[in-house]
Amino acid sequence: MVAADSVSGSSTASPLVRIRSLLPDLAPAEQRVARAVLANPGLVARRSITALAEAAGTSETTVIRFCKAIGVGGYADLRIALAADTARAEVRDDRRLGGDITPSDDLGEVVGKVAFADARAVEETARQLDVATLRRVVAAVADAGRVDIYGVGANAFVAADLQQKLHRIGRVSFAWSDTHIMLTSAAVLTPGDVAIGLSHTGATAETVEALRIARGHGATTVGLTSFPRSPIREVCDHLLTTVAPETTFRSGATASRIAQLTVIDCLFIGVAQRDLPSARKALQATYDAVGDHRLDRSG
Repeated sequence: MVAADSVSGSSTASPLVRIRSLLPDLAPAEQRVARAVLANPGLVARRSITALAEAAGTSETTVIRFCKAIGVGGYADLRIALAADTARAEVRDDRRLGGDITPSDDLGEVVGKVAFADARAVEETARQLDVATLRRVVAAVADAGRVDIYGVGANAFVAADLQQKLHRIGRVSFAWSDTHIMLTSAAVLTPGDVAIGLSHTGATAETVEALRIARGHGATTVGLTSFPRSPIREVCDHLLTTVAPETTFRSGATASRIAQLTVIDCLFIGVAQRDLPSARKALQATYDAVGDHRLDRSG
């Protein structure tokens, strides 16, 4: 089975973004290197490969394997990338706002950190998004006879948002979150249809299974996840990735929704652009249809 056409995203992505997204799929020794880098990237940028290997309790060879696993040519390239990323963080004052939320933070600090984390999720998702893959997904959705969207838990809200957007421009689309309905809907898809699965972890069993069935019936399958080497990759023709930083009081579900909605908006606008006059007409018609249900604000 051929895996998705993209797993790494844009080459401009932060090395820390790639490390966090690939961490669960690295070998144990490589994970120790990853955690050492994530703990203090600025320090690693100034360290020798020997010092990093000792800090991670492993060998220099493992550090080199780690660099290759995250798509960096070698340790020198990793140090350069980390130094550049650290400089960008200092300009944006990541050291203050990018920290975790603590019980001692006052409400003003909480607001600042939450807003920063949300903005960073959007920024980093956009930076690493593979536009070539997105373009192929736009074309597939625009030409599809039917689009089925799968998401459970927090992902279900994003699935519903995409379905509503596509429906408003006249695209036949359905959003499913019930396991049985997801599986039965996938079973009736045919070539020319598109199935989109949303899973922050990329390991949601129900979503992966629905995409597998849809693909088996000839539908084009698309995955949206924060972990490009997760199981969802194996059942997708196209894989789009997001970045979802976490804080103590906000799990990946919250940040991932914001990042996913960013990609969903880009996908929707891309599809609408394919037939802009028709999309504008449909959007106006749907706006007018609910006009009588808005309260008059003049009084």
